Amino acid sequence: MRHDDPPLRGAGSTGLAPVSRETLSARTQESGTLGYAGDYEVVNQAAGTFTRLPAVGQVIRQGRVLYRVDGEPVVLLRGAVPVYRDLVRGSEGADVRQLNAALVALGYATEAEIDPDYFGSGTYYALRKLQDKVGLTETGVLTRGQAFFAPENELRITKITAVRGGAAARGAVILRASSTRRQITISMHAGRQGEVAVGDKVTISLPSGRNTPGVVSSVGRVATKGDKSTTVDVRIRPSKPRETGMLDQAPVEVAIVTDTAKDVLSVPVNALLARAGGGYAVEVVGSDGAHRLVPVTTGLFDDGAGTVQVSGDGLAAGQNVVVPAS
Repeated sequence: MRHDDPPLRGAGSTGLAPVSRETLSARTQESGTLGYAGDYEVVNQAAGTFTRLPAVGQVIRQGRVLYRVDGEPVVLLRGAVPVYRDLVRGSEGADVRQLNAALVALGYATEAEIDPDYFGSGTYYALRKLQDKVGLTETGVLTRGQAFFAPENELRITKITAVRGGAAARGAVILRASSTRRQITISMHAGRQGEVAVGDKVTISLPSGRNTPGVVSSVGRVATKGDKSTTVDVRIRPSKPRETGMLDQAPVEVAIVTDTAKDVLSVPVNALLARAGGGYAVEVVGSDGAHRLVPVTTGLFDDGAGTVQVSGDGLAAGQNVVVPAS
């Protein structure tokens, strides 16, 4: 032992812990909000009177009636292009392509029966089947107000701005909706953006006290300046969404794994002894009961496990080191 090393710990107030060989993970702890991904506005294109509207929290699937105007259904279909014209035989374009994809997905036609980019006879007969299913007149024409296209297979209604019995104006936002995909959103300090990357694994602590795994799905690149700090949005996708329940806008804690050290020696953090000349040592207890100080170099700190990566001459897995008594 060097003269500038700390004295050995008193035996009466200490215990032993093993030197282990394992994988360690560094984590950053963040507060987040559990909810649903996506925020969509439903724009009405039918003229008349609203005779039926969905309820907040209701889930509408593709091919089902989203709402009714003058008793006529407006159907939810999947697609990114808004309705802006009637679709008839001979029509072509991105809106026709998404209509054809929706008809195939719903089982009203096969891919072999429909030209994906053209409104032909296959589209005509498949559309008539859909119209019959939802209660529309079987015209084989998709008029501008008969469908709403959204980039999801199903929508979860979050807000209703229209009123049953009220006038249905074309171009008016009447509903807001999200997807049914669970998501956690974190407002992270912009200065820490580089600590997190897409694909990082996380542990989500739910309001119930239960933990469930997840993964970072996106890291924002545009910062938002608030009253106290500038932040970026980090989004987390739960790996087991059913375990998150159905709470919306619920506070959660998220531990994000930002670095990993594989197959390294580790000891409990409280086994470290600060050396007078700088750096750290651990007190190793040999098989004969003899104590000796071994200078170590520290690496990754695993705050979740309370352990730290160490390396040093003569240090090996299976040895015991002295730690404060618990």
